[in-house]
Amino acid sequence: MSELSTYKCPCCGGTIEFDTASQKPKCPYCDTEFELDALKHYDEDLSISGEDHINWEDSSTDKWTEGDAEGLRVYVCDTCAGEIIAEDTTAASKCPYCGNPIIMKGQLAGDLKPDLVIPFKLDKKAAKAAYERHITGKPLLPKVFKDENHIDEIKGIYVPFWVYDAEASASIRYRATKTRAYTTPTHNCVETSHFSVTRGGNVAFSHVPVDGSTKMADDLMESIEPFDFSEAVDFRTAYLSGYLADRYDVSAEDSRKRANERIKKSAEDAFRSTVSGYSSVMTEQSSVKCDGGKARYVLYPVWLLNTTWNDQKFTFAMNGQTGKFVGDLPVDKKAYFRYLLIGAAASSAIIFAVLNLISIL
Repeated sequence: MSELSTYKCPCCGGTIEFDTASQKPKCPYCDTEFELDALKHYDEDLSISGEDHINWEDSSTDKWTEGDAEGLRVYVCDTCAGEIIAEDTTAASKCPYCGNPIIMKGQLAGDLKPDLVIPFKLDKKAAKAAYERHITGKPLLPKVFKDENHIDEIKGIYVPFWVYDAEASASIRYRATKTRAYTTPTHNCVETSHFSVTRGGNVAFSHVPVDGSTKMADDLMESIEPFDFSEAVDFRTAYLSGYLADRYDVSAEDSRKRANERIKKSAEDAFRSTVSGYSSVMTEQSSVKCDGGKARYVLYPVWLLNTTWNDQKFTFAMNGQTGKFVGDLPVDKKAYFRYLLIGAAASSAIIFAVLNLISIL
């Protein structure tokens, strides 16, 4: 009894006791019986569970030199404090984030220089065409939006990203069930079997991107992923010609939390996909560890489109390499409620037809 009192039932969490009738460990709360060896193995699995541990090394160390920064200037927005890198011949322009004027601040110096860049493959015409396709064929879009919404500005901008490479080891335990329904002459029965399922191993991650700009919404940037990293090349200032480039304002160290979250979730999803054949699966414990992961500073090509309709600003983004286009659109409330009523009427008609069929039978 004293040994069994330390075991918790993996099915309901109750304390397991030794049952004299069956001569087996048994949970007095859910009546599940166990083999002692199975409980010991389960306890061993619990004891090896650990916390997440992800350690990074920053490989970006190159600084801008006077030669590198020749011909480049930093432009700053007085409204949102956005700092944009552009050629010194760039005329006064608008901030690609908030649309307000930006002014020249001075010579670029000091900050880390990008390690790599993915050059633009699609031009401004492609971005405008993608926008037209995006607003076409949307039944809930206000009809006047397409005619009255006007593009304030289209800007090609290199967005700063920290890109992480790592090999992670994961150990994950799941609580799973299988149910079987059957009938007896007197009862309808459901039998539920409980299982402890473990998965573990190594997963390699390459080029996990984290947006290094607070002015660019993470969900917007993640929506236009993926970028083809095989086309990344060593950074040269010539790639900035004709485009803007945002300066990172989130360091590699501060971006690690987001990288850790993405790596942990991807590892968990990869192992979860191997657990099948159960009625339900719930993650009970997860531990992801990696050491020696490296981060690099990379510029990704993005087209930003700022539009105005009814005094409301809308921002759209297009992957400047693949053409993937995203952006929120307004909803015609009348059309929305009309669709709800049509859907409700259709559901009612189906239910009525089924009830009539049952009554006929």
